[in-house]
Formats: sequence, structure tokens, C-alpha cells
Amino acid sequence: MNHPVEDDESSAAATDPLVVSRALLVGVKRGVSVEAERASLAALPESALDTLGPAERLACWLNCYNAAAQLLAADRPALYESRRRFFAADALTVAGTALSLDDIEHGLLRGRSKYGLGYLPRVRPSAFERRHRVDSIEPRVHFALNCAAASCPAIAAYSTDVDAELDDATALYLDRTVEFDPDAGPFGRGVVRVPRLCLWFRGDFGGAAGVRSLLREYDLIDTDDRPWVRYRGWDWTRRVGRFRDGEA
Repeated sequence: MNHPVEDDESSAAATDPLVVSRALLVGVKRGVSVEAERASLAALPESALDTLGPAERLACWLNCYNAAAQLLAADRPALYESRRRFFAADALTVAGTALSLDDIEHGLLRGRSKYGLGYLPRVRPSAFERRHRVDSIEPRVHFALNCAAASCPAIAAYSTDVDAELDDATALYLDRTVEFDPDAGPFGRGVVRVPRLCLWFRGDFGGAAGVRSLLREYDLIDTDDRPWVRYRGWDWTRRVGRFRDGEA
């Protein structure tokens, strides 16, 4: 018996980039074959990406990055030992364009160079990047991306409610990684230790002042606190499959 309505719905879902990206990530979490989802992403027309609104576009690229990083780290563990090669390797094909993790993070999600602590522009972005990157930098993405390093945030699947979901991800990660000692440091200002991400992408956060503003927003320091900002180390040990409980 034919089911034309269900078939139409399935066909529509297969051409919705956000739906497919989320299905890919869910499949990665469950440890099942994701060849169909990868094929669907690769076969998308670029016009399908053009239909994404700002929230959908952001959520889609977050899901694509996290799924691609998990697959690459699991399938090619030796590659992970060379971080330059790992981040530059083709990791996922979307709308006929092969993308590396660097392409997704720095080209499509940030639109800035991976060098220069977040202050330098992306040099010679591709036509694909210019067409499909997010409109502006959202610093909270750094608390949502997982490159398979032990210090990375846990993985969640993102949806059209990405703003609230990024709030949750940011609150959880900062609560786990930020330490504030109000009695440390010179001049009685205290010292706050924050994730290394806040140094590597300091420009995305608006410098040290922007980091403090973020910490105030998430109630990790008080409004009047102006602590010295120090940056924690980063554990690059490969750790695949760390999803947030109950997610995806």
C-alpha cells in the first residue's frame, strides 16, 4: 500500500538541512549507521541552505560540526594526533561542498580567522562561506562545539530554539569550568579562572571586559566584581561520545 502523505513528509524532511543535521547527530550518538543522513546532506541543493533563518542556520552548523568531529575522531583516531591535519581534513559534505572542521567553525559559524585570538578576519572566504555563514558572531557557540578533546563541552542537538539551548550549554559549561577566588590577586580584585576558549577567541567575547560581562550574566561573579582573568589549561586527550545526559 502506498502512503503518499508520509512519503511527501519524509521527502521534505530529507531536504531540510536542520532536520537532517539533527538526525545525523542523533544517529552518531546512538552509534547507528548515518550513511543515509550524510548522503542527504551531501545531496542538498544550495538553495535549501538559503531557506534557513538565522536560528536554523546557527543550529544546523552546530549539529554538523559536532557530528562531523565525532565521526572523524572515531573513524580516524591517528589523524587526531596531528591537530592541524585533523581540523583541516574533509569531514562532512554539505550541498556538494566538502567541509573541514575549520571551515565549519571559523568560516560558517564565526567568519573570522582561527588565529589572532579572535581579532583577525577570515582571509579569502569561499563563495560557499560567504553565502551560508551566520550573520554575526555568537560567542556562546564556543560552549557548544565539541572537537573530541576531553576539555570540550558535552554535546547536545540544537533546534530552532537554539538561543535558549545555547544559554543552557553556556551555563552548564561555565559552571563546571569557572573558578573565582575573590581574595586572590593584587589590589583586592580577586582572580577568576576561565576556560582556555576565552583566550583563544578573546575577540569573540569582547576581550577581558567581555568575559567579565559574560560571567556576570551567568551569575558567576557579582556586578561590582572586576577580577583579574586567568585562563585554564586544555586537555587535548581524545574523548569520543560525550553527550549531555538526556540529549538527542
